[in-house]
This record gives sequence, structure tokens and C-alpha cells, in this order.
Amino acid sequence: MLDDSDLPSRLEALHTDEAIAARIAASSGHNYVGDFILGAVDGTVTTFAIVASAAGAGLSNGIAIVLGLANVLADGLSMAAGNYLNARATEQIVERARRIEQMHIDKIPEGEREEIRQIFAAKGFDGELLDEIVDVITRDKQQWIDTMVTEEWGLPQEAPSAKRAALATMVAFMAAGMIPLSPLLIAIGKPTAETFQACAIVTGITFFLIGVARGRFVDGHPWRCGFETLLIGGLAATVAYMVGVWLHALVGV
Repeated sequence: MLDDSDLPSRLEALHTDEAIAARIAASSGHNYVGDFILGAVDGTVTTFAIVASAAGAGLSNGIAIVLGLANVLADGLSMAAGNYLNARATEQIVERARRIEQMHIDKIPEGEREEIRQIFAAKGFDGELLDEIVDVITRDKQQWIDTMVTEEWGLPQEAPSAKRAALATMVAFMAAGMIPLSPLLIAIGKPTAETFQACAIVTGITFFLIGVARGRFVDGHPWRCGFETLLIGGLAATVAYMVGVWLHALVGV
């Protein structure tokens, strides 16, 4: 069980003026940890799936390395491109929403003031307090636009950088994707079957560590996330291995 005896002091430390200000400032930007973890998980799963299917099909160490390296390079770039386009689309949607709201504020300011009023009335504000909130928000045009983008459109005020999201995904994919290949590269002249166990061990450790990292950033349950990622990754690898065995028996490669 977790020791919560110091929980009050830890909570107080998290709620000092400085800690609150730092947390709010950090939350205003995009966190690229999710992009990194996505790339790492996919890189590990897909590369080990290739190694597992090669072992199941009885292919040589050299063929497994060639296929694995091709996956690390090609699929890493493909994932980066996909994440870049996704982040770029989010950027464009936010930019479009800002242009629309700016035009609406310029053309029909009273209508936009009424939207602000109804948004905060729905949150339970009324009377003079509601009037004051509307006045404060609409006094600053940039703040007015930010509020409409967040409250009416449901969009973040700051979209992720497409280049940074792509880079985080690609680096994580390639770095993690090389781990299942490392035993094959060390024992390059041996059959794949002899090194498959080592590949499975280092890949399992990688799955678990990625899950632990995910748990620390996502829900505060690193061990649970570690075993969950290990289970999902192991299932994918088992399916890939069985497919390799089936194809080996089917076509006799």
C-alpha cells in the first residue's frame, strides 16, 4: 500500500502561489510526452512483431535485421509524417476559429458579448457578477477571442507545434524500435531462433518501462500501466509469432 502519511504536506507544497503559477504556465502549452510515448510503443511493437514473425517462419538472422531496420526507418518517417499532418490540421483549425471570432467581434460585437454572457450564465453566474465577468473579458480583444475559442469551439488556445510533434514521434519510434533488434545485431551470424529469447526479454523490459513512463504522466499508476503495456505488446508479438509459424507451415519458406 502507498504511504499517504505525508499527503497533506505534499498537497500544500503543490498549492503554494509559486507552484500554482508554474503549473498554470506549463499547462498552457502542448505536452509532447504523449507523442513520444506513442512513437516508442509503436516502434517497439512493430519492430518486435517483425522479429517474432521472422523467428516463427524460421527466417535467418540477416533477413530479420533487414526487415527490422527497414521498418524502423520507413515506419518511423511514416509515423512522423502522420503526426505532423495531424498536428498541422489542429493548428489550422485553431487559426481558422481565431479568424472567425475576430471577424465576428469586429462585425457584431454585441452578439459576441451576448455569447459570452450566455456561456458564463450556463456556468451558474448571474446578476452583477455576470455583468462584471462579461465586461472584463470583452474589454481585452485578445482575451475575448481566447475565451470564445476555448468555450465556444472547445479548442486549445495554443495548438501543438507540428514539427515538434513529428520529431518527438520519430525519435521515440526509431530509438525504441532498435531495442528489439539489438540482440540480433550483437549475434549477427546466429539463427534468429537462437536470439529470439533475448529479443523477447529486452522487448518485454522496454514495454514495461514505456508503460511506467506513461503511468507517471497519465494517471499516476506507473506499475499498473507498465504491466498493461507489457500485456498488450506481448499479445501483439504473440500474434505476429503465430502468423509467422502459420505462414512457414503454409508456404514452406
